[in-house]
Amino acid sequence: MRAACLALPFVLSAALPAQAGPLLPHRAVYDLALENASDRSGITGIAGRMVYEFNGSECDGYTVKFRFVTQIDTPDITRITDQQTTTFEDGDGKTFNFVTRSFVDSVMDKEVKGSAKTEGSETVVSLEKPEKQEFALEKTQFPTQHLLELLDNARKGETFYETTLFDGSEDADRIMTTTVIIGKGSTPAANDPERKAIKTLADDEFWPVDIAYFDLKGDQGEEIPTYRISFKLHESGITRDLVMDYGDFSMTGTLVDLALFEPAKDCAQ
Repeated sequence: MRAACLALPFVLSAALPAQAGPLLPHRAVYDLALENASDRSGITGIAGRMVYEFNGSECDGYTVKFRFVTQIDTPDITRITDQQTTTFEDGDGKTFNFVTRSFVDSVMDKEVKGSAKTEGSETVVSLEKPEKQEFALEKTQFPTQHLLELLDNARKGETFYETTLFDGSEDADRIMTTTVIIGKGSTPAANDPERKAIKTLADDEFWPVDIAYFDLKGDQGEEIPTYRISFKLHESGITRDLVMDYGDFSMTGTLVDLALFEPAKDCAQ
């Protein structure tokens, strides 16, 4: 199962327009639940929690800490999966460091650690784990720049575009193509079930967003996304009301707690 990057996520051009505010440092906690599952998936239930912590600025770079814990039930077995990811992206979006540790029933299943940087027409990836290797992929962007591009397009009234992304997920060996659909901007309704959780941001504008991720090197072909996510994106960069669709099953992520950190200082300071 491929966990969502909200740099998303719920995991973008290089900088926000001058009139736009910065991304807000924050910690968001989501309750996860099974939405749908096909017979083919073998899944009878999913419950869990996702914690996404974002810090930094254009001056200092951006740090993301992400943890995705799920209990997955099947007719024969129940398993606890735990993915823990930490990334750092410089303010210019030129370098990206990442480490992801995945556990199954508290036992380490996989660790991927490395860095990537854009050089000329390439993205050069240097892996330390699971084994040392270096390779070049096509030039792309990293998660925070992907998010900034999305916000920029939302403010401009764009409704559809395509771009690419490297986020260090899976084996950190591929570029994902993403197609992005942006709905009309709105503000939370009085009866919005997440209104209490978003607290002081309850009256801020958000856009409904749908992103499909395509692995063109995979075996699914160009027409079938390997993963897709829909969510509400606030102008501060905070996401909520998630639906994560893995094909054979989908789950929801409901924002239940939001902690805002001290905003980053202006670069001039």
